Amino acid sequence: MHVHILGICGTFMGGLALIARSAGHTVTGCDAGVYPPMSTQLQEQGITLIEGFEAGQIALKPDLYVIGNIVSRGNPLMEAILNQGLPYVSGPQWLGEQVLHAQHVLAVAGTHGKTTTSAMLAWIFEHARQPANFLIGGVAPDLGVSARYNPTRQHFVIEADEYDTAFFDKRSKFIHYRPRTAILNNLEYDHADIFPDLHAIETQFNHLVRTIPSQGLIIRPRHDEALDRVLARGCWTPVEHLGPGGHWQAIADRQDEGRSTIIHDGQEVGAISWSLSGAHNRANALAALAAANHIGIPAQEGIAALCTFQGIKRRMELRGTVRGVRVFDDFAHHPSAIATTIAGLRQRIGTTRRILAVIEPRSNTMKLGAMADRLPEALAQADLVFCYGEVHGKHALGWNPAEIFQSMGTRAWSGSKLDSLIDAICKAARPQDDILVMSNGSFGNIHQKLLDALGQSDSH
Repeated sequence: MHVHILGICGTFMGGLALIARSAGHTVTGCDAGVYPPMSTQLQEQGITLIEGFEAGQIALKPDLYVIGNIVSRGNPLMEAILNQGLPYVSGPQWLGEQVLHAQHVLAVAGTHGKTTTSAMLAWIFEHARQPANFLIGGVAPDLGVSARYNPTRQHFVIEADEYDTAFFDKRSKFIHYRPRTAILNNLEYDHADIFPDLHAIETQFNHLVRTIPSQGLIIRPRHDEALDRVLARGCWTPVEHLGPGGHWQAIADRQDEGRSTIIHDGQEVGAISWSLSGAHNRANALAALAAANHIGIPAQEGIAALCTFQGIKRRMELRGTVRGVRVFDDFAHHPSAIATTIAGLRQRIGTTRRILAVIEPRSNTMKLGAMADRLPEALAQADLVFCYGEVHGKHALGWNPAEIFQSMGTRAWSGSKLDSLIDAICKAARPQDDILVMSNGSFGNIHQKLLDALGQSDSH
């Protein structure tokens, strides 16, 4: 069939487009701002892209319109679809009904670590010479693409997002996936633009739990009060626990931050040695190992795969080094993720280097200020903090960073001009500093601009 995808350049919808193409469908799509790298990836697969949402696109006469959650009422094309009674469906529902129903779905849910854990799990399949289908919200260098589908393969790894499905379906996306193996990595309050409180998110997670068969498996950390409440509301599936006292444990080597011994049911099964750092990555690794073990890949095979895992773009990604100053890019945009990311870097470098933390509160939750009060504590392990917040426009903050960071005194800088931010960072930076940039947006290409500015100051 011919499917026309509205909002095709988003990470999820772009991945869905690649899957639909691999499934043999004719795929076209539209978006506001058709731009690389997703546009390039899609065009290379023979997918025609249209800029904007003009109503005239109904002349394409597709068999079905697939709607992304970026689309809302008032969208010209969506209004034309509704007025003419044309067939439409949400992206997650289409994926669940057309693809996932015939697969053993391994879903990775949780507030943090979904992308990294999904990529680890897909890489374990790859390394074990049992390639799986996958749809991941990021690019892992090991995998090369964010989505892949071959109908002859029986396993599908998917990043299971709790964000809502579409303007006409306010359930979480993951309700449509029907996993047999489900990782519940963690659960905190997030997405303040659609969830009033943590209880509302817990309800969605319990709805997910209610779709997992009794012959499936739920994998979760042993200590997480929100997940305790989710499962207490009803669970019909075996559960494996991760972490101290659980079925799976990772014991960090005190002498080597990159090495961890893996324990399964009280028995040592191997050790991971890699370039990743932090307790969060050890937890992600345990979840991936447990999920792979559930479908028959031995722990030793999974450990061997993770020893070669290169990580995820925009997850502590080193963008460059100038005069001894390293610039890292990280996707962290929630106080807990910010604190964990800084803690991981601090554990790796000790006190030998300073951390200059640069944050852009860009997510809807952070812009609304729902967690702004938690930022000073989350950034406490950084030596200096730089907070960039726009005053006007769609990314404008609804709170004042200067007030929030007042307690940090001269350790914190805030402003709304990118040039001023770069200038302040360059003036503060010294050789052997680490600049850690954290944002879930492009941040005005600040990483390259910082490297260029640091290089220029070195030449003067």
